Amino acid sequence: MDVLITGSSGFIGSALVDALVQTGHRPVRALRVDRVPPGVDAIAWDPEAGVIDAGALEGIDGVVHLAGAGIGDKRWTDDRKRLILESRTKPTRLLAESLAALQKPPPVLVSGSAIGYYGHHADEPCTEDSPPGDDFVADVCQQWEAAAQPASLAGVRLVVIRSGLVLGRGGGLLGRLLTPFRLGAGGRLGDGTQWMSWISIDDEVDAILHALQTSDLSGPANVTAPHPVTNAEFTRTLARILHRPAVLPTPLPALKALYGEELVTHTILASQNVVPERLTASGFSFEHPTLEDALRAALGRKPD
Repeated sequence: MDVLITGSSGFIGSALVDALVQTGHRPVRALRVDRVPPGVDAIAWDPEAGVIDAGALEGIDGVVHLAGAGIGDKRWTDDRKRLILESRTKPTRLLAESLAALQKPPPVLVSGSAIGYYGHHADEPCTEDSPPGDDFVADVCQQWEAAAQPASLAGVRLVVIRSGLVLGRGGGLLGRLLTPFRLGAGGRLGDGTQWMSWISIDDEVDAILHALQTSDLSGPANVTAPHPVTNAEFTRTLARILHRPAVLPTPLPALKALYGEELVTHTILASQNVVPERLTASGFSFEHPTLEDALRAALGRKPD
């Protein structure tokens, strides 16, 4: 397959590019003209200006759309919130409408979203049929997903991947946690009872490939491992694998001072027990179904 990827330089996108090459497919990157490295297959676009080389989309076999500014990277000022929303909705709408206008559009669009769609749900398991939340992240996810609908209305099979916390070396959640945990300063967040729905980077990429190639899979799909854990269990497991203590809780006032009350409350402390009902029903098999499997794979640690 010739697969167009937006967000190809990100944590998930770069891993997807490598996997496509290794499995005999040809990744094509959506890049700004002035950022195309020599020898790289690319399609020119500038989502901020609403420009894309639509003609180059003809003949593409599938599209994976992953572009968007980090949700939990910085404090949520009004300007940051606007960037988080518009960096998702504008490129998604541009891409979806461009695909819809083609005489022969690609048969499938795999478009990003996140489990933040569900908001805070305490212990209640969330399937793809669960209602959306009512906080900032949930609203972003709803608008993000709606922006992809023009492609679906034009007959493109649309799979919206609601990704969980992606675990892998060099980025994502582990990229932030490894240093404090290795220093023995890692600890649970709050009371540790909030659910964390995670997935290994390998399974995240495999799920995207599965979505591209599984013709009867469409609509929203939770891309999370089948065994979510509480924050306390996550903390204990990571500390045990690293052979480091994790006794004291992480001081929340320090996190709130750095990231702001709203971000901490609606991301770090939010409880989301999300299960991959549609992904599993479509025949997907997880390489790392348990947290210990995923963490040991990411860290290169064999069982003790």
